[in-house]
Amino acid sequence: MAQSNNSIKKILTVAFALSLVCAVIVSTAAVALRSKQQFNQELDRKTNILEVAQLYESGMDVNETFESVITPRVVDLRSGEYTDEFDPSTYEGFQARRDPAASRTLSGEKDIAGLTRQEHYSTVYLVGDPDDPEQIILPIRGQGLWGLMRGFLSVEGDGNTIVGITYYEHAETPGLGGEVNNPRWQAQWEGKEIFDESGELAPAIRLVKGGASGENEVDALSGATLTSRGVTNMLQFWLSPEGFGNYLASFREGTSQDAAQGADVELESEGA
Repeated sequence: MAQSNNSIKKILTVAFALSLVCAVIVSTAAVALRSKQQFNQELDRKTNILEVAQLYESGMDVNETFESVITPRVVDLRSGEYTDEFDPSTYEGFQARRDPAASRTLSGEKDIAGLTRQEHYSTVYLVGDPDDPEQIILPIRGQGLWGLMRGFLSVEGDGNTIVGITYYEHAETPGLGGEVNNPRWQAQWEGKEIFDESGELAPAIRLVKGGASGENEVDALSGATLTSRGVTNMLQFWLSPEGFGNYLASFREGTSQDAAQGADVELESEGA
């Protein structure tokens, strides 16, 4: 006797067959589209780097422009010096943080950005001549209100003056913390200075409520206190000696030396 279409056996058989077919379709699509997804992710990364450097223009060939003006280099965060141990075009510090041999654990006061772990090496992006760059683009990340925020900060070749900031990944509330992507808020960062005149390695840049007035201040996000605090904390971390502080110091020292040499030449000219 034929089994009823409502029998448990037939229902389970049909459900299993349908699940199997769907799994095959999804797996095939994932494999087939993987290279396209990787291409788009890489294109988005390059676009964000060009945008934070104020070099992006609508309709431009992103890959061609990136290759012509941007030089990636891998920096040892512990010493602030470049390393040739990794290929800058393929090294991914965000993934390296998972490897205990290539990262360190952060806790307490050292983990103000809420990272838990930090990689030993990170990739920076230099605009123009890599030996005397016009801009230095740094990857930054830290906890916001709802999760991890990832972005880029561009600094002039003096290692102190900010060009721009952008976030390409976050889960902040639209209209509140999500305003980190608002061009009007981002425009406030241009020309701000990371460090004050004290000469200390500790960064002075921060978000403040009620209107920023100093060279080291940017307006906090209205109604988004915790997101604003997260932005300040991640910058305080990544721009300190715990992050890129030692690396940026070499650029600031170079600027000071050039200024001193220029002053000496001027005094000699006046003496003559």
